[in-house]
Amino acid sequence: MARYPFHGLGRLRAWSRNRIYVISALLVVAVVFAFMYGRHPSDRDQDEGQPVEALPTTDTQTVEEVEKEIIPPVPPLAAEAKAQPESMTSSSTPTAESGSKVTEIIAKAIALVNEKPGKVIEARDRLNDVLLMCESSQQQKLVKDQLSKLAVQWLFSKSLFANDRLCGSYKVKPGDQLRIIGQLYKVPYQVLMQINNIQRPQALKAGDTIKVINGPFHAKIYRSRFTMDLYLQNTYVCSFPVGLGKPGRETPTGLWRVKKGGKMEKPTWRDPDTNRIYQPNDPDYPLGSRWIELQGMEGNAKDQTGFGIHGTKEPETIGVAESRGCIRLHNGHAILLYNLLVPIHSHVRVEE
Repeated sequence: MARYPFHGLGRLRAWSRNRIYVISALLVVAVVFAFMYGRHPSDRDQDEGQPVEALPTTDTQTVEEVEKEIIPPVPPLAAEAKAQPESMTSSSTPTAESGSKVTEIIAKAIALVNEKPGKVIEARDRLNDVLLMCESSQQQKLVKDQLSKLAVQWLFSKSLFANDRLCGSYKVKPGDQLRIIGQLYKVPYQVLMQINNIQRPQALKAGDTIKVINGPFHAKIYRSRFTMDLYLQNTYVCSFPVGLGKPGRETPTGLWRVKKGGKMEKPTWRDPDTNRIYQPNDPDYPLGSRWIELQGMEGNAKDQTGFGIHGTKEPETIGVAESRGCIRLHNGHAILLYNLLVPIHSHVRVEE
């Protein structure tokens, strides 16, 4: 996790891995095309330093892989309610405040989507509104778990739901580019490719209607919990475990934003202590396949440079303070975040 600014050195390199083959029991081979730019070729990242070269975005990752990296596979909410009826009622929710107004709201929202699948957006908004009202960490966890499951339906899929202010449709006009459409809606074009099952940006066709997301995405990091919460505008999406700065190199609290030009794929890295330059293909390459540089805006983060978010091949460093100040994520989470946060508009707030 580098605490040093980027320098634009080297030449752009292309990296592509875009097919996963699935062989069925009946020996029928189905080719699954992944349309989200984001699958990392390897887990070769371990520590922060000074990125000095950006590579083009060409990796891919399947929708199924992305969803598994957000939350584990879960049954539909209705099926889950039947399997675990006690956890879905206000009288037996695991929060222990069974008679409270908050518990009642939670139970009603969960019941709403269980009984009426078309009410996903109404249930989402009710749960999101009550999130700040939660009276215990158990209540909060229950609400976040349900919101994460709902996000797989309303956000990370091609499905559109009525009255959703966060997602909509867009009819492609002649000359449109997916990158420009993403900029218009303040989201990276990679996520539009994923949710619309578009193989490559050039495959966009005039006259097609695609799903769009009304960004931007934001993140909030809690140092005491080693947790990152992801939001679309002000709506909670999911959470990731993170690794943070070790004593003496703590991750500064305050408000950050994604720096313009600060998103890189597998950048060349200069060790600030030895000045050794690591190339992406080096066996001991110390950064992950994604780097997101942050720019300090407020609080202790103000005017700070060189801090960023990246993955790691050392999962044991997630959930502890061992970095040089930057924010470590599991590689899949770093890739997902890279495809959701947009420079300038996406904020990252670090709190104690």
